[in-house]
Amino acid sequence: MATVANFLAKPIATVIPRPSSAVATTSSFVFFDHKHNSLLTLRKNPPRRLLFSTVKVKAGAASPGKVGSPAAKDEKVIKIHSGEEFDEALKNAKSKLVVVEFATSKSDQSQKIYPFMVELSKTCNDVVFLLVMGDESDKTRELCRREKIEKVPHFSFYKSMEKIHEEDAIGPDQLMGDVLYYGDNHSAVVQLHGRADVEKLIDENKAGGKLIVLDVGLKHCGPCVKVYPTVIKLSRSMAETVVFARMNGDENESCMEFLRDMKVIEVPTFLFIRNGEINGRYVGSGKGELIGEILRYSGVRVTY
Repeated sequence: MATVANFLAKPIATVIPRPSSAVATTSSFVFFDHKHNSLLTLRKNPPRRLLFSTVKVKAGAASPGKVGSPAAKDEKVIKIHSGEEFDEALKNAKSKLVVVEFATSKSDQSQKIYPFMVELSKTCNDVVFLLVMGDESDKTRELCRREKIEKVPHFSFYKSMEKIHEEDAIGPDQLMGDVLYYGDNHSAVVQLHGRADVEKLIDENKAGGKLIVLDVGLKHCGPCVKVYPTVIKLSRSMAETVVFARMNGDENESCMEFLRDMKVIEVPTFLFIRNGEINGRYVGSGKGELIGEILRYSGVRVTY
């Protein structure tokens, strides 16, 4: 069971969801021990399902070991050759999300995931993608040591030169989910950064009587990342009747205080607010259950 206290006690651990049924009812986690490259709790992973079928890899797509090939000419992935170039790229990105893949020319997993990152770089114009080939030179090896990269492919996510997330050995669906979750700046989901933002959103929607669905999570929460693409799609399809918003509780003290006041223990938690009052909540990352709860609090009769 995921709790806010568990996350705060282990801020560096990568969090990945336990295998579950098609509709997850609770948020539960397995912690990966980076130091020993092992799972603290071992479970067999379920078959992966792509979240987005629109991102396709073209035949002959470039791989990290072939960055000079003709297929790589139109790539927007920036190749990094030293620590100085790395720091400069983070600085130039300013507040944009920066996704960094640390790879090696001999890694099969790096070869497989890189084409998907290339395709993402073509469609996500507000995200900066970097590639570091760890075995390219002494400078890139030193950069990997500095960033404490122990396994490839390794993905690190930065904003305003601060590392906000990192993961090893992820698939295309997880990579796309992470980019959406950490890089969402202009979808229909309102981004909240403290109690004042919540109060303002509630005041703005009191007169219209719209239902507010507030997605409360944490930066390193696997199930929060997993369910977020659904939140984005719903925010577009239900824009006329429902307002969707998001808050990461560990973004700052104001957000964490809001979580404590709302008695949020597990994440993700969805708060349903109408006319300035909290009418209910749903805890979990199940797509079907979330949609059902949103419909129920929207006044639609739902039979389970």
